Amino acid sequence: MEIHHVPVTRTARVAVLGGSVPGDPAGDPAETWTVLHGYRQLAHRFLRRFRGIASPRRRILAPEGLSRFYLESPERVRDARGAIGASWMTREDRDAEIADYVGYLDAVMRDLGGAGHHTALGFSQGAHTAARWAARGTAPLHRLVLWGAALPGDLPAGAARRLEGVEILLVRGASDPLRNPAEEAREEAWLQEAGLHCRVETHPGGHEIDSSVLLTLAEEVPG
Repeated sequence: MEIHHVPVTRTARVAVLGGSVPGDPAGDPAETWTVLHGYRQLAHRFLRRFRGIASPRRRILAPEGLSRFYLESPERVRDARGAIGASWMTREDRDAEIADYVGYLDAVMRDLGGAGHHTALGFSQGAHTAARWAARGTAPLHRLVLWGAALPGDLPAGAARRLEGVEILLVRGASDPLRNPAEEAREEAWLQEAGLHCRVETHPGGHEIDSSVLLTLAEEVPG
């Protein structure tokens, strides 16, 4: 048996809030945020959490993972009301899946991103996705926000150089049941060893986007 990889064209879905009409140079926003949802979420539903910070000067892009699946039991699959979610990847053929979504996110920025300040925010599984994109992609990033998950342990050689000059924020919920202290310690040790500066923000909630922290992050961008 041989395994072959065949590049194909996919139609991806990106939900957008705020900013001018994408592609209009005259109305380019001062900021672009690319926000990456967690496992089992859909982009347009995840984007609702960012309504409070969207504005004419701040465009928020929510790309959706390329793999959708039914969340319900097999008996509910035929039910038109059955919930559907999306995933960025699984461990199966992981290198190809990572390469696919890094290229996809670069294309999103080329087509829909502005020329101003760029924040990449990943939540839960999306935090791993955002970190790999920051380390492997070509889109210019000014700030990387990893929310509800530590850095993945498989960043490539040269990742530290790619992340130089990128502001890194680690957002954690004090009562998040998915927090892993060992992963957090490894993450902070890697960042320190690489000479990368980061800031940790903690909110009192669980595995969720905290609106007060989000507002603070939005207010920090100059201009």
